[in-house]
Amino acid sequence: MNIGQRTNGLLLIIAAAMLSLAGCGRQLEKPIRTCPGKESVLLSLHCLHRYGENSKPLKANGQCLAKFYAEGKVQKENFPVKLWFSPPSRIRLHGDVAFNARGIVLGCNENEFWLAMKPKELGNSYFWGRWSDGPALGKLKISPKILLEVFGIVGVRDKRDWFLSNEAGFDILTKQNARGAVNKKVYISGCDYRVRKIEYFGPNEKRVAFVELDDYKDICNGVFVPTLIKVINSNVDGTADSLRITLESVRPYEFTEKQQEVFFVPSEPKGFENVFRVENDRLMRQPGK
Repeated sequence: MNIGQRTNGLLLIIAAAMLSLAGCGRQLEKPIRTCPGKESVLLSLHCLHRYGENSKPLKANGQCLAKFYAEGKVQKENFPVKLWFSPPSRIRLHGDVAFNARGIVLGCNENEFWLAMKPKELGNSYFWGRWSDGPALGKLKISPKILLEVFGIVGVRDKRDWFLSNEAGFDILTKQNARGAVNKKVYISGCDYRVRKIEYFGPNEKRVAFVELDDYKDICNGVFVPTLIKVINSNVDGTADSLRITLESVRPYEFTEKQQEVFFVPSEPKGFENVFRVENDRLMRQPGK
């Protein structure tokens, strides 16, 4: 090997070492903080249940970056949203899409839920159903059930068939059905014990939807609410709808009795080309109005 070859080889070694050090430096700038989780599944479930009990009525404004698939075509929208939440079971969201302040309307109450998507590009469709017939996870572009659980109302009253594990600083609560199949996974940070991710699974244990939560904000005496919400919903054709909701203004809100009656009652599905009812977690087409 001549002097030039030796020099080139030495330069390559030095360059590789510098890249390696630079990479280590970037990792050290944001160290991963991990904390031990809860000692038992009952204690973990108790913490989640108490978090839901402490939730407060609220009103929020923000922005949504969405990607929907309709009729085989992808539609990307960036639009303002308004959201109202009255725990434990009432929620409403308006999306200002295509110059329509109510281009998207999502809501639910104790008994039923609905999703209206007015723009033709989004299917001009109205979906509704009763909780007793299933929440239609994986069937709707965004399920009201997911938004309810975003704000702390994770269904943990039934403590059976829940299992606790811990991985990389997260407590992972896994819910199984009577046949032992996984229905849901809830990922909770061991440090602040706030939910960071929820995964939802279909009958064949295939993930049909998941939500990631971040940037929690204290809105009222230790009541924390996520202000960054990412929802991914899998479609049967292999595509996936996604929403990134950033809440810019979140504050406690006291609803009047009249507002409760107006905000959390479904409107008539008038003027929609497609109307579907959820029955046994299936979408059944109904005549439009």
